[in-house]
Amino acid sequence: MKDQPLKNREGLTETEFLAAYDPNRYGRPSVTVDLLIFTVTDEETGSYRRLPGKALKLLLVRRADHPFLGQWALPGGFVRTGESLNEAAVRELREETNVERVYLEQLYTWGDVGRDPRTRVISASYLSLADSSCLDVRAGSDAGEAGWFTVVCRLTQERKTVTPEGHILAKTYSLSLRHGETELSAEIEAVKTVEGRVSQTQWEIVHSEGLAFDHAKLIAYAVERLRGKIKYTDIAFRLMPERFTLTELQKVYEVILDKDLLKANFRRKLAGMVIETDGMTKDGGHRPAKLYRFNAAWADSDANEEGRS
Repeated sequence: MKDQPLKNREGLTETEFLAAYDPNRYGRPSVTVDLLIFTVTDEETGSYRRLPGKALKLLLVRRADHPFLGQWALPGGFVRTGESLNEAAVRELREETNVERVYLEQLYTWGDVGRDPRTRVISASYLSLADSSCLDVRAGSDAGEAGWFTVVCRLTQERKTVTPEGHILAKTYSLSLRHGETELSAEIEAVKTVEGRVSQTQWEIVHSEGLAFDHAKLIAYAVERLRGKIKYTDIAFRLMPERFTLTELQKVYEVILDKDLLKANFRRKLAGMVIETDGMTKDGGHRPAKLYRFNAAWADSDANEEGRS
C-alpha cells in the first residue's frame, strides 16, 4: 500500500497548504548587503632610505540620493528577488565601485529595528581584503563618488561590571576615517553580557559624523574581526603581491593590528606560512632582502589545525 501524504492539523497536505498559503500573512523586511573592502597601501615617509609605512584603508562611496544624501557609506544595496546574498554582493560591488573578482566573506547579519529610515531592513555584511593597485575603482550611477579612506579604530575605554549571574564588559572604540580633505569620525560601544556560559554582544553608536546609516558600527566590528582573523588564518596574504619581504609582511600585520610586533617572534610564528624564494629586492638606498611567497600547503598543515584550536 502506497504511503499516504502527511496532513497538518487542518487536514491539508503540503501541496494543498502551499497552494493556499498567503505570503502577506507576515511582514517581509527588505534585505540588503553591505561590503567592507579593506586594503593596505604604502604611505610616504619623506626619506628615500626608509621603507614606506603602511596604512589600512576602506572603500567607501558618497551617497547621491536620500536618505543621508552626500554622506559616506559602505558600498551595497538591496537584494533582488531571485538572487542569492552572494550574487547581490558581487553585483552591488560592481555597480557601485567597478570592482570585480575579489574575495568576499560573509561576516555578520544586522537586523536592528530602525537602522534604515526608509523601511525595515536586514543587512548581511561582507568582508574582503584586496590589493588596491589591481583595482580600477569608479563610482557607479547610484554613488556620487568612491574613495579609499585611511582607517584608524582604537579601543579607548574598557569597563567590567560583575553581576550576580556573571559580568558585563563594555568597550568603547574611537573610529576615524580620512580621504584627502574629508574626515569622518564615530564612537562605538560594544557591550558583552555574560550570564553563566551564555554571552551576547550588542554594538551601539554613541555618535557618528559623516557616516550614513549605522555603518560606523559595521566598520568597527569588521576591524575587530579582521584583527582576530589574521592571527589564525592566511587572510593577510590576500594583501600581498606574489613575492614579498618578511619586513613588508610584518608591516601589514602591524597596521591591521595597530601595534608593533617583535621581529623574532613574528618570523617564528609565520615560519610555516611562507616559502623562501631565490629572489632578492633591488631597491636603491636599501640593503637587498630575501623575497618570500605564501605557502599554499599551509592551509592543510597540522600547524594550521593547531592554530585554529
